[in-house]
Amino acid sequence: MKTRLIIALAAMAFATCALGTTAPTTLKLQKGATTVPVSSTLGGAPLTSLEQDPAMTAGNADSGDGAGDLGKGPVVNRTISHGPHAGLNSGGQAWRAKSNPELAGGFDGLDFHDQRYANNGNQFSVEPPDQGLCAGNGFVVESVNDVLAIYDRSGHELVGPVDLNTFYGYPAAINRATGAYGPSITDPSCYYDADTQRWFQVVLTLDRVGTTSALSGTNHLDIAVSQTADPTGAWNIYQLPVQNNGTQGTPDHGCNGGFCLGDYPHIGADAHAIFLTTNEFALFGPGFYGSQIYAISKQALVAGASSPNVVLFDAGDPSVPAPAFTVWPAVSSGGQYAGAHGGTEYLLSSDAVFYNDGMSNTVWLWAVSNTKAIDSAPQALALDVSPVTVQTYAVPTSLAQQKPGSTPLRDCFATAGCAPNFLGYPNIVYSAPRKLAVNDSRMQQVSFANGKLWGTLDTDVLLGDGSHGSGVAYFVIDPKNGGVFANGTLALPDANLTYGSSAVTQSGRGVIAFTVVGPNDYPSAGYASLDAKKGAGDVHIAAAGAGPWDGFTGIPYLGRGRPRWGDYGAAVAEGNTIWTASEYIAHSCTLAEYLTSPLFQCGGTRGALSNWATRISNFQL
Repeated sequence: MKTRLIIALAAMAFATCALGTTAPTTLKLQKGATTVPVSSTLGGAPLTSLEQDPAMTAGNADSGDGAGDLGKGPVVNRTISHGPHAGLNSGGQAWRAKSNPELAGGFDGLDFHDQRYANNGNQFSVEPPDQGLCAGNGFVVESVNDVLAIYDRSGHELVGPVDLNTFYGYPAAINRATGAYGPSITDPSCYYDADTQRWFQVVLTLDRVGTTSALSGTNHLDIAVSQTADPTGAWNIYQLPVQNNGTQGTPDHGCNGGFCLGDYPHIGADAHAIFLTTNEFALFGPGFYGSQIYAISKQALVAGASSPNVVLFDAGDPSVPAPAFTVWPAVSSGGQYAGAHGGTEYLLSSDAVFYNDGMSNTVWLWAVSNTKAIDSAPQALALDVSPVTVQTYAVPTSLAQQKPGSTPLRDCFATAGCAPNFLGYPNIVYSAPRKLAVNDSRMQQVSFANGKLWGTLDTDVLLGDGSHGSGVAYFVIDPKNGGVFANGTLALPDANLTYGSSAVTQSGRGVIAFTVVGPNDYPSAGYASLDAKKGAGDVHIAAAGAGPWDGFTGIPYLGRGRPRWGDYGAAVAEGNTIWTASEYIAHSCTLAEYLTSPLFQCGGTRGALSNWATRISNFQL
């Protein structure tokens, strides 16, 4: 019998904790240069002896135990250690749909070939992509580590790929001619604000010691704001220091090693403010210090003001009665915002990573109120947080199997003489297809739509054969009283669903996008419908994967650590259209094709060290 797990909970006792003892810190945002996105030249040597940024621990090796000791652990996109658990039975599975009635179209977005060979090859090899997506006014903007592109609604590339170092006005990530390093950029996200008709693009930037590879310790959020509704035109750039050690106007949070890191930034907005949140780790040592919540005057950014007001809430402060990890701010489609209490921005977070067994039945509802005061009295903004009881979820514990197929990078390592002669590394033989990493249980994209708050996260499930896998838990919450309209787990018996991201129209119709991967599935772009009454629908495939993931992370001589995927997808509502961006594998090639000139590129579909791709889909609801 077809079953789908939905929990419809009555409104519960809802204790809102006003954090009166945690006053926001007032900051100033500094305006820098302007920029215009210009397509870069794809080129350069197909492979060099310097493919990963040495300061970033094998490129964007970005998930681990949070240690952050340079050279020994991940630098960015860290997680928090937890103990083992027995796994969750999802209580039922969704089914694979036989048709895709909502899918209106789609096109391939940016891929590893674009990323590595942009700016004439003056880039490092980076995975995973970390996808940002925004849409409006007839345009679609996608950004990944470390390039962006601008499309029309039909998928025609208008500008791109643009390497992010050039877009933000920096020298190249690595100058192949001189060996000079530019700043290290990561974690892109973007947002189109229908109310003001402006585009916002945000990244985390880590500064260097001169032009060497060494990190200086200072790091900041680069915030680009379009000057018009046309993203192909000029943008203003602002910088927000986030090292939080008392320098450059930041508060001193006492991070181990002297510098904090504003990791994993994401963007949200209400009527009055743009919200940016980060996970604060010590950059040069172990230690997690809680999430940081920044509110910035939207009108000042749109007006191109020289120094817009900013306030910072330190959600890691001991007075905050909630564990704060990946506190994701909501975006709202159609310019409809929460107007109560002087304007309110809602955020969601999860807390399973804080428990030894990696399990929880609580998500946290955060609210920043009185946002209309951001221009006149910024310290009048207030932060509240409340627990919401939900179905138990758990941190996924296993890597995802993928369907066997052609993997020329893996095959070159396994073929005598190939890796030493072509890649410059010793041979290594894998006895089975390589697995890829799923997400932890941090909250993913959050939407405020139809008066409700919508969010998703990855959760551990038991697959049909009894092994651990990953599913997508979803939440539809009444932010006024903590009631839960719908809560369930979307899972398949024979495949993993990972890096779920949802968007919802103002009429309350939504889509969850994710990667589908398993022993019978190459990494594919999948989706399911979502509403507050029925919960999640069946699993659809928007674009089937063409082959296995074949990247460098997880190979001892290259990426070390975990094989990477993710670290987040994206979805956005534009009127009655929903756009999604998911990582998948668009092309496959053989070892012979991989070793054909031009080397490693398989007709421009991949690079030497990876083959990740992205799929942009649109749905008419």
